[in-house]
Amino acid sequence: HSHSLLSNTDPKAEGPYPTMVDNPDGYKVPVVQAASYSKYLGEFKVVFDDNGVVKQASGDPIYLDKSITPDPAVLARIKELGAPIEALKNQEVAETTKAIDGSRENCRTRECEMGNLVSDAVLDRVKDQGVEIVITNGGGLRASIDQGTVTMGEVLNVLPFQNTVATFQISGKDLIAGLENGLSQIEDGAGRFPQVAGLKYSFDKSAAPNAGRVKSVEVMQGGAWTPINPDKDYLVATNNYVRQGGDGYKVFADKAKNAYDYGPGLEQVVADYLSAHRPYTPKLDGRITEITAAAAAEPAQEPAKPAEAAPAPAEPAKPAETAPAATA
Repeated sequence: HSHSLLSNTDPKAEGPYPTMVDNPDGYKVPVVQAASYSKYLGEFKVVFDDNGVVKQASGDPIYLDKSITPDPAVLARIKELGAPIEALKNQEVAETTKAIDGSRENCRTRECEMGNLVSDAVLDRVKDQGVEIVITNGGGLRASIDQGTVTMGEVLNVLPFQNTVATFQISGKDLIAGLENGLSQIEDGAGRFPQVAGLKYSFDKSAAPNAGRVKSVEVMQGGAWTPINPDKDYLVATNNYVRQGGDGYKVFADKAKNAYDYGPGLEQVVADYLSAHRPYTPKLDGRITEITAAAAAEPAQEPAKPAEAAPAPAEPAKPAETAPAATA
């Protein structure tokens, strides 16, 4: 989903509601979307024939502004059911020495503090299983955390999807292909951007997508950074969404061996890690580096040849005139 608004009445909408899309079997499929974060309620009416084919589709999103009166009975029931959830959200789990940046613009384009926290937390949880590498999709990080006391509610704001830790084995070659996918839509700020732990890589986004944006990959082994071996299998952790092919990581779904997608909840892993490292200090350590096209293609320089001796001038050279000073 893109969080875009489809509407027949809003001039800012990206298309009609519904938008009819061609199905490979030759019929139209109505697609509806009501923006994000419950700003709208989508009203959609559809009529099918006896074969399940759509014959009629209509509707429009309803903007939930103050003119909409909430139902008192529903509000009371929500409050009742939400009481234990609110108690959980108010639990204090740790402290931070400064704010942890989980902004969309950073976590989907470069190394970010929240990406490092989540990836490090997962690696810490599963390293005793032999896991060496963690990949976290930047789009799975939905908020920053303020300086000071950290509540479980703040952790849930960062990780609201109830994803679980997933582990699998994969070759270095296919892992690099996964990184290429993660970098393939960086210009669009797509959520597939790979935040990492136990791994460092450099990339050049001027290269074509899935065609060599990854320039170097190193794995932490024996306390030292070692170039990745394309033919070696590595034990990797991510979340179940990415492992099952979400955000374009189809190579993880197709090439993973010994996959297990039912580890602990990602939000609890991060809360436990923060608690164990309180007060937590966010960090950037250079595990992800963007390089320019010129730097990526720069050849090794040959030693300069010695200059040939100039013939002796017939007359002594006149001194050059002083150039006028440049002005700003």
